[in-house]
Amino acid sequence: MAGAGEELRKQEGLVKHTGGCHCGAVRFEVWSAPDLHVFNCNCSICVKKQNHHFIVPKSHFTLLQGSENITTYTFNTKTAKHMFCKTCGVQSFYTPRSNPDGFGVAPHCLDPGTIKSVTVEDFCGVNWEESMQKHKAIRSMSNPTSENT
Repeated sequence: MAGAGEELRKQEGLVKHTGGCHCGAVRFEVWSAPDLHVFNCNCSICVKKQNHHFIVPKSHFTLLQGSENITTYTFNTKTAKHMFCKTCGVQSFYTPRSNPDGFGVAPHCLDPGTIKSVTVEDFCGVNWEESMQKHKAIRSMSNPTSENT
């Protein structure tokens, strides 16, 4: 039976996506629109990992299993938390520098059936500070009251 929070999210047009890493040790659920706005960042780590992701508020993300199987990598400002499965090495979500109050979720780690469409936006992470000043909506994407959730 769906709770009041779940019903409210459905009324807001959100769907519950589920997903995880390759080996299945890490599983999560995330509430987001069925039409995903995905960022393709060109910063040093995103290029190496091909880290395409969409941003959600922390309150819309639930780790279902595998917390003991997650390890974290940080560098530079240590704001971003690059979490990945210790067994298979897949990063299915992380805490982005742009939105430390939210999660960046890899759409390719979602289970099939809940994604309606994907729009990809290039983000110049090489010039991160300048790009953040220019991008008017990215910070609000981890705000639960944002239209982008």
